[in-house]
Amino acid sequence: MDSQTYDYIVVGAGSAGSVLANRLTASGKHTVLLLEAGRPDHPWTRVPVGFARLIENPKANWLYESEPEAATGQRNIPVPRGKLLGGSSAINGMVFVRGQAQDFDTWAQLGNRGWSYRDVLPFFRGMENYGSGEDEFRGREGPLQVTDLEERGPLYDAIIAAAKEAGIDYNADYNGAVQDGISMTQATIRKGRRMSTARCYLDPARDRTNLTIVTGAHTDGLILEGKRCLGVRYTVKGSQREARAGREVVVSAGAINSPQLLELSGIGQPEMLAKHGIEVHHALPGVGENLRDHYAPRMKWSVTARGQTYNDTARGLRMVFQALRYAFKGTGLLGLPASPIRAYVRTRPGLTSPDAGMSWIPFLVKDGFKLDDQSGLTVITHPLRSESKGSIHIGSGDSKRPPTIRFNFLSAELDGEITVAAMRIVRQIMAAPALAAMGGTEIAPGPALADDGELLDWVKDTAETTYHPVGTCKMGSDDMAVVDDQLRVHGIQGLRVADASIMPTLTSGNTNAPSIMIGEKAASMVLEAAA
Repeated sequence: MDSQTYDYIVVGAGSAGSVLANRLTASGKHTVLLLEAGRPDHPWTRVPVGFARLIENPKANWLYESEPEAATGQRNIPVPRGKLLGGSSAINGMVFVRGQAQDFDTWAQLGNRGWSYRDVLPFFRGMENYGSGEDEFRGREGPLQVTDLEERGPLYDAIIAAAKEAGIDYNADYNGAVQDGISMTQATIRKGRRMSTARCYLDPARDRTNLTIVTGAHTDGLILEGKRCLGVRYTVKGSQREARAGREVVVSAGAINSPQLLELSGIGQPEMLAKHGIEVHHALPGVGENLRDHYAPRMKWSVTARGQTYNDTARGLRMVFQALRYAFKGTGLLGLPASPIRAYVRTRPGLTSPDAGMSWIPFLVKDGFKLDDQSGLTVITHPLRSESKGSIHIGSGDSKRPPTIRFNFLSAELDGEITVAAMRIVRQIMAAPALAAMGGTEIAPGPALADDGELLDWVKDTAETTYHPVGTCKMGSDDMAVVDDQLRVHGIQGLRVADASIMPTLTSGNTNAPSIMIGEKAASMVLEAAA
């Protein structure tokens, strides 16, 4: 069997893995093999609104689904994950949200030294190139391009004014000192192009002779000798190969695939591994547990004022104008992130920071993310730090079979309470006088659903995730932790995990920015250990 040796092997070229590949090869001292199961690229990744074309595209997306559960109305919930260089950063909605200082301080309070907000802020600043905000909080010279949207118009002004009337102030930088308030979205878009980690981290590093990138490389398992990881086994075009790591293997396959790879390699819950005929190399009961995500209803309002939503301005021949607008200015529908305006709010008195998020899409959607024939607005809302925990485990010993995903949504009573409270705040904003000129009426869930139980039943029957799975290889020192605060897998030498799976709790918002930060901090730890 073909086998080569590198200093480091990184499994997964996604939001964190691409960062690691760049940073570990920057000095020229270390050789790195970067393995990506997906393809190098897809044409629609360049165009921001192309995420709508990739959400169900098997050429760029793993197209996972969760198991049906009572809290999802016995539906299978789509769990899209990127299947190309850049991982989910190449197919996501490009919304850039760090989260709150409280998120990371909580990680540190759980015993994870070096993960407080003060500790991670330098990595957030070092990774971004952003032209606004305060220098204390924002970075100017990092590889990741972050911009403020140029999207403007009466509809956005009315939403911001309505939020003000509902007691929610405007916040020019929700990634700055505080998150509270309503804001235009900051996005990983520059000059009308998506800024994935493939674009911002891998492209500058591709020509380095000490970096080897292999796409179409399906990692089948880790090579373990006793309690040490020596390398990986992977398949390319039907050919099985091995690679050895002189120093370390870093698994950055994401919250779905990282626990799957550990379990396929014999690291996990002994009873479950034995059930699937996998030899137990190391008992680690937390692998695949602690799954969290943002479970979010899509509320909908009609808009009768003509020409205010993209349902009016991007249908039929008007789409030609949108294409020209994008071609010459990089703006309009084709240059949008998933939601161009968002708010972070407190659902009850006494809270020290927001506990719910909401975002507005300037059109009605149907069948995933297609334009509806009717003009209107879609509003997504959810608790920021969901307490409900599910799991991801292998369903067989076949590495090419998708894992079994059980979210267990709304199992924590508080999640349901915050969800309903947030929906009521959305209704308050949408009913404010500033939006009256838009002529909006509630379509979904509809004004007939009024009490908490009715609203929660509607959520169970219709809500989706916001595609933010985390926590399945959580960091910590308790019995269910998978990695320590250096991201080293407990009980296994030469093996780390670095991606969203290590998050002990959800961050307050979209998870791509924290995942990139994790890649940056992991690279720093690996290089410090090498030194």
